[in-house]
Amino acid sequence: MFFASDNASAVPAPVMAALLAANDGFAMPYGKDLRMDDLRGQIRALFESPEAAVYLVATGTAANALALASHCPPWGAVFCHRHAHIQEDECGAPEFFTNGAKLALVEGAHGKMTPETLAPVLERTGAGGVHGVQRGMLSITNVTEAGTVYFPAEVAALTALARAHGLPCHMDGARFANALVASGASPAEMTWRAGIDVLSLGGTKNGLLGVEAVVIFDPARAWEFELRRKRGGHLVSKGRYLAAQMQAYLDGGLWLTLAAQANAAAARLAAGILAQPGAALLHPVDANIIFAQWPAGGHAALQQAGAVYYPMPAAEGMEAARLVTSWSTTTADVDGFLAALAGALPG
Repeated sequence: MFFASDNASAVPAPVMAALLAANDGFAMPYGKDLRMDDLRGQIRALFESPEAAVYLVATGTAANALALASHCPPWGAVFCHRHAHIQEDECGAPEFFTNGAKLALVEGAHGKMTPETLAPVLERTGAGGVHGVQRGMLSITNVTEAGTVYFPAEVAALTALARAHGLPCHMDGARFANALVASGASPAEMTWRAGIDVLSLGGTKNGLLGVEAVVIFDPARAWEFELRRKRGGHLVSKGRYLAAQMQAYLDGGLWLTLAAQANAAAARLAAGILAQPGAALLHPVDANIIFAQWPAGGHAALQQAGAVYYPMPAAEGMEAARLVTSWSTTTADVDGFLAALAGALPG
């Protein structure tokens, strides 16, 4: 009953098989191998973007920070939600890799910016002329840190505001597959057709051993990204092992199948929690992240039963938690958690 993070899941068998297949003989290093060539074409076809530049890195932090750095000057502001991953969970990497760009924080319920919350922050940024930070770019996290999903129309509404100021737009898609499954959108509809210029395409949270792709829809930005990736220490020599993972992930729609399993497990878990007396969900459950609360007494019983998750602060007499399902979360995991919770709460 492991619900702490989807980062902790095992690797699906097809991905491990692809790694073994890649471990045969020699291949050119630094992304010049045939697997990377094939993967580049695969991603371009999936995104209906034949000119897109595609690069691989080993971590989501590297993907986000390098994507931002190649699109935002040091004197620029990156507009993002107050609880975006780049704000709360990357140890200043975006500021470091951009050489000092500032994160301009935007409010919004349930982890989502809206045009109404973004517009005033955009308008006041740069108003002081040379004395203040200038507008740099927009970054949208999808799935959000609250577990909610931006649908393509919502993405387009935000990017339209940014584009009115001439700003490029980034999507942190660490859980991009989960967002696609939740929305029913195509990769193109969720990204460049909705105004996104660069995507951090996640794999690790959805079952990969350790690889993320950066998809740059304007190839004119590609060379700067390549230089920054090398200078930042994120050009992997044996790139075939990264490419093999991502190829297997995308082949036959495996990435969407894995995300659908995670989302379905979260829906089952959320419904079961909501059925408990006094329990509530703190955010809508759009994908595979749940924030919930219930009357005091649940934590002790759940932990005794072997459940692993992150408790959260709660009002007196209540308990709260963040729960994340993965592609490998089973029905038995969900039902075991619910049985332990139900046994601890007053009927």
